[in-house]
Amino acid sequence: MAVVGIDIGFGFTKATNGRDTLIFKSIFGEASDIQYREQLLGQSSQEEHLHLEIDGNSYFVGELAERQSNVRSFTLDQDQFIANFARIMALSALSRMVESNDPTRLVTGLPISYYRRHREEVVKLLTGKQELAILDAAGKRTSRVINISHVRVIPQPFGTLFNHMLNDLAEVSDKRFVQEKIGIIDIGFRTCDCTIADRTRYSERGSHTWDAGISKAFSAIAAQLQEITGVNVELYRLYEAVDRGQIKIRGKAIDLKPMTAEAFKKLASSIAGDVERLWVDDWDIDVMVITGGGGAVLSAYLRPLLNGEVLALTDDTDVRLQNVRGYWKYGMNTWGRELRAAARD
Repeated sequence: MAVVGIDIGFGFTKATNGRDTLIFKSIFGEASDIQYREQLLGQSSQEEHLHLEIDGNSYFVGELAERQSNVRSFTLDQDQFIANFARIMALSALSRMVESNDPTRLVTGLPISYYRRHREEVVKLLTGKQELAILDAAGKRTSRVINISHVRVIPQPFGTLFNHMLNDLAEVSDKRFVQEKIGIIDIGFRTCDCTIADRTRYSERGSHTWDAGISKAFSAIAAQLQEITGVNVELYRLYEAVDRGQIKIRGKAIDLKPMTAEAFKKLASSIAGDVERLWVDDWDIDVMVITGGGGAVLSAYLRPLLNGEVLALTDDTDVRLQNVRGYWKYGMNTWGRELRAAARD
């Protein structure tokens, strides 16, 4: 029996079973026959080769799709993402996280504004025994059954709350997050989710989702690149380039630092204004937490614009994983007794 947390984001899918962690881009494509399968030098990581057969269809997922598929699927539309992407991303992650037929309890999240509309759909989509096949880098095919016995869906930013509140034994370790009023700003690829936990009680008034994720800044950068070069750079191909501060198009190196700083400053200013308006009556917030993959890169621009205490993160904190680690801890806290009893039996 296993507990797995999965954060299925528009930009990246993250998963953990408490021991292993997996991160890959939330894209998939048609699988093609690769004539030469040897790595030229070194070894590829497990995130780089995700090749699955699901319902008779063969998919490359994540970096493999970006590198090898002629037709790739990527979306920023919530309904399409749930209908066409969520199951493929979840099964891709679970194929590396659990053993075949092992009863698995899954915790995942949804943005605040989409939670009510899609929660039951996500539960139905993922619950049950799901047959698939995994093809490794050498082309060897292995049949698997992913047996998801329970699915819990929680509001996305609460993953970060649980990650801070609970330790790796899923026990309450930081009482500040239990006793105080916490504001969470979760910046993803497409959305920015804000919520308030007032002594762990959810605040509807202080919770909202905006289409103000890091993709908004990436779109501005891509528009400038198209104007300069005439090339339409897909948003998911900007991650590494923005991180490096440079992109090479048609052999010409382009400095991304100035346009990235401008785009990030504008996005941070917009988010800070939205947060200020949303929490205007919540002047008694004790501390704010910036989280999410977008939060990791935007934090330096956003922190100075927020009016109040913002939690300082340590150098070893991977902000991208705060939600998914919180999902896993929540699952262990919820089902821990049953898991320990099953282990004894």
